[in-house]
Amino acid sequence: MATYAIGDVQGCYWELCALLEKIRFDERRDRLWFVGDLVNRGPGSLETLRFVKRLGGRAVTVLGNHDLHLIALAHGHGRARGDDTLDAVLGAPDCGELIDWLRALPLLHAAEGHVMVHAGLLPQWSVQMAQALAREVEDELRGPRHGEFLARLYGGKPEVWTDDLSGFDRLRVVVNAMTRMRFCTPEGRMEFHAKGESTRAPSGYLPWFEAPGRASSAATIVCGHWSALGLMLLPNLIALDAGCVWGGQLTAIRLEDRALAQVPCAGGAAAAP
Repeated sequence: MATYAIGDVQGCYWELCALLEKIRFDERRDRLWFVGDLVNRGPGSLETLRFVKRLGGRAVTVLGNHDLHLIALAHGHGRARGDDTLDAVLGAPDCGELIDWLRALPLLHAAEGHVMVHAGLLPQWSVQMAQALAREVEDELRGPRHGEFLARLYGGKPEVWTDDLSGFDRLRVVVNAMTRMRFCTPEGRMEFHAKGESTRAPSGYLPWFEAPGRASSAATIVCGHWSALGLMLLPNLIALDAGCVWGGQLTAIRLEDRALAQVPCAGGAAAAP
């Protein structure tokens, strides 16, 4: 049995199929970890969702910002963007079933010394604290107030965590850190505009995983989200967004021994992320 973590698919369904063939994925014994952003920008979001959902317990997927964007749109919240490629999902006969399945996915998954989250963790969050905060968001997303939660999801404020945060401000900080963050200050103040290489941090900011004294540094974080960062393997970090949808590669890593497999993007997107 092997566990393969896979970078942001973003609707690149046919590349996903090629990657699974390359690693000789066996549904009967192997497991897949998806770092989030199953959908959007690529042409095969509907096929990707149906496939991963069908895998059931053989796959673990954490929510990414594009997945949450799809859920919000399906519930009448947020605004469609010009580069969205979600119409096939929103118009599918099984759309409601797929959206309910997405709403039930975790924001964070921890097992066997690895912690999977789409974007990252704030410096002051231990793994245990991050797990508890993720559960707060998951409970809201799955609960009877999920419509109100989705309506209040968007926005970059507050941009810093404090223990006394409450209500939707508290939930928004958790979501933004775990699904959108790239750069932050050593104190954990997030910046959401810069998307470039890790060496081009805004003044006073640094890549979240380089924050000194980061409370989660003893665990190996498995993440995606940052295509300009690309594939990065450190002792305590496995970053897997190699920009498939932007003409890069879709990446899988076998967590037991860090064996890598990649397939190139078939077409690529028209613009940079």
